[in-house]
Amino acid sequence: MNPLGMIRVAAVAPKLLVANPQYNVDEMIRCAKEAREHGASVILFPELSIPGYSCADLFYQEFLYQKNLEALQTLAASTKGTEQAIIAGFYLKIENNHYNCAALLQDGKVRGIVPKMFIPNYREYYEQRWFASGLHISKSIRSVRLFGYEIPFGSLIFADTEHDLRLGIEICEDLWVPITPGTQLALNGAHIIFNPSASNETVGRSDYRRQLVCQSSAANMSGYVYASAGVHESTTDVVFAGDCLIAENGTLLARSEAFTRESSILYGEIDYQRLRFERTYGGNFELCNTAYGDRDAFRCVELLPLPVLDGDKDTLLRSYPKNPFVPASPDTFDRRCEDIFRIQATGLAKRMEHSRSKTAVVGISGGLDSTLALLVTAQTYQLLHRDPKDIIAVTMPGFGTTGKTYNNALTIMRLLGATVREVSIVDAVTQHFADIQHDPELRDVTYENAQARERTQILMDIANQSGGLVVGTGDLSEVALGWSTYNGDHMSMYGVNCSVPKTLVRFVIQWVMEHRLSGPDEDPDFSSDNALLKQTLQDIMDTPISPELLPPDENGQIAQKTEETVGPYILHDFFMFYTIRFGMSPKKLLFIARQAFAGEYDEAFLRKWLIVFYRRFFTQQFKRSCVPDGPKVGSVSLSPRGDWRMPSDADVALWLSELQ
Repeated sequence: MNPLGMIRVAAVAPKLLVANPQYNVDEMIRCAKEAREHGASVILFPELSIPGYSCADLFYQEFLYQKNLEALQTLAASTKGTEQAIIAGFYLKIENNHYNCAALLQDGKVRGIVPKMFIPNYREYYEQRWFASGLHISKSIRSVRLFGYEIPFGSLIFADTEHDLRLGIEICEDLWVPITPGTQLALNGAHIIFNPSASNETVGRSDYRRQLVCQSSAANMSGYVYASAGVHESTTDVVFAGDCLIAENGTLLARSEAFTRESSILYGEIDYQRLRFERTYGGNFELCNTAYGDRDAFRCVELLPLPVLDGDKDTLLRSYPKNPFVPASPDTFDRRCEDIFRIQATGLAKRMEHSRSKTAVVGISGGLDSTLALLVTAQTYQLLHRDPKDIIAVTMPGFGTTGKTYNNALTIMRLLGATVREVSIVDAVTQHFADIQHDPELRDVTYENAQARERTQILMDIANQSGGLVVGTGDLSEVALGWSTYNGDHMSMYGVNCSVPKTLVRFVIQWVMEHRLSGPDEDPDFSSDNALLKQTLQDIMDTPISPELLPPDENGQIAQKTEETVGPYILHDFFMFYTIRFGMSPKKLLFIARQAFAGEYDEAFLRKWLIVFYRRFFTQQFKRSCVPDGPKVGSVSLSPRGDWRMPSDADVALWLSELQ
């Protein structure tokens, strides 16, 4: 058994006949059976789905009312012997009023009934003609007797205690008010809100509805499942489209096709384990409940354990992007890269002004990270209206420097108008080896780290000479893995790339190429030759990632390739994102990695590098505990002063044991 902390849900827009509860329930039973066969654990139908939302004054007919109850009993009986739950809309008479309600059904019984709290009575809606608000009645009546047994009624939270999962229900208009029942449900523990709705279509309404559902799930750190009435409701004055939506914490996971003529079922998988993590992480969620939540108004109804997704036997419908740091949408991608570039440059500009630095000193290797740092520094100098000659760009060839990276470094420095300085580290490091009695033929960690520390000393001393500030080049992936030399490239005076992961670095450079060096937004003053700079940047992106600390091969090519030693950065960034941002367990992370990289990497390969990730992430925390300042640009950061505080001697054994 490998529970993933996820549940599959279904939102259904069934074909129906207005005022024909038996026909409607027969179709709902058919749809529910299909949804169960597809692994759905909770199946949501629209508002008043049993009688039909648009019955109007027929709601007053006692005959229709009784048939509506008989159909509810039939639907409840259809769940006998199943663990899955159904949520369906019907109406209920209490004393002298009708109430628009949703019932949760499981294992042959109605487990609880929730009335609609806010009744619309404006524009095309006249529900107050037929239904009363549940706000007051739910405080005075705690249960109703139907079908020979007492059924909880009112403001309810449905709890699967075995899986620590809680569900809540609000109905249609309840979502459209300033303080929603769904918010109160979430504050009182509901992880997923289900909304049986009947929202008609007008121009632009579907977009607003989608935004509302996503925003509600974001504000409440919840899952949200929304099912609306379909095209077979009455079209006397309005048309319904069967709009179904599934969202999680602000992200739309699935959306149905509108205006379908047959019953449609939308599936989605909600990570309630992640939602628990999000709510616990900040602490303000519980504080908000203390301030605004009405604990006494909500009662808990126990459910049978719901079927949850099992990593040993289930396949997800939900997909996970291989590059979680890189947006899939081109428009979002462009905005994200522009924001990152601006944040980096703005942060450096403030630091230079505050420190009264006369120069910015950047070590340039001809690799991705130092290239981005130099581009950011050039943009910073534009913001400050300073002469780029005060950027001191230093190339420091050593034992592993190749002609390609050396020439690319010189080219970009000159094109950006920086002052170019070349300081070979060969003689200094050779002398250092002699001083510490290290055999230069022994190409171990001492051989490599001595070079990195010599380069850092050169940059720091040049900064002292020129009244300058050393701009750090290391990226977030290197910070996570500790892939830096302690007090070598680990150190700077301001690290502009510190929260940009390796997989995103190349995309930000690509954005600069397409929006600063070419295209309609080209900045002709960005360099002395934008076309040549763009060409050189492309060559840098095509070069294997390497620290170039070991000598080249016999053909003068890079011999030391980082990803052959530490593993593919696309995997490490994937592991980092879901570990830090979602708090995923090792088993769950391996499971979704198998899904995301199916056909590209097998499980053994993924497991190997996930073990490497955990080992390095835990053992290298001591480097993160004393990193330089630098700007946070995304939702994942490892700054010890902000997002990530971890003991440097935490034990990794628990994480590794789960993978074994």
